[in-house]
Amino acid sequence: MTQVIEYFFSISSPWAYLGVERLVALAARHNLRIKPLLMTTIDEHGWIPLKNKPPVRQRYVRAEIGRWSRHLGVTMQLDKRPSDLKDPTPAAMMVVAAETGGAEGLPLALALQRAYWEGAADIGTPEIRRKIADANSYDGEHLLSCEQTQAVSERWQENRVRAIECGVFGSPTYLFEGELYWGQDRLDFLERHIVTGAPV
Repeated sequence: MTQVIEYFFSISSPWAYLGVERLVALAARHNLRIKPLLMTTIDEHGWIPLKNKPPVRQRYVRAEIGRWSRHLGVTMQLDKRPSDLKDPTPAAMMVVAAETGGAEGLPLALALQRAYWEGAADIGTPEIRRKIADANSYDGEHLLSCEQTQAVSERWQENRVRAIECGVFGSPTYLFEGELYWGQDRLDFLERHIVTGAPV
């Protein structure tokens, strides 16, 4: 039976984007399945969005994102991002809609994240989401029509409940064999767990 990495993340998380391609490669190396669970902030566990942190911490986090971007060779448009970008949460709902319909959601999530972080695309805008979905072999128009359905809302809520049950408090978080690894900089620990069969 194929083992599973439960992958909790926010579509707008720069840290999730910095780690997602390495996560996919890690899973392929070890013949594991990734179960993506899209979610938003979990206030119950002290998850504080960057915009709500003190300015001094905001400056540091932005600098750290830049460091990791350069270190990993992941292109990110961090300076001069448009100030009027819409809430990207609907992009997460599009991914959940794809999964609810039986499609693989992670490739779509990556495409949306790449557009958001590399091109500062306004993925909160339906037409932009549709074009990204179509360009990645999804039916964008159909997914847009499903974003607000009951089935998608229920799955979105199930993801959140699962995250709360597991003690998730930030994005990205990887759950493997009952052990949580928070942050893309913990992927080495996750892989060591997979290889050795024991938590680090």
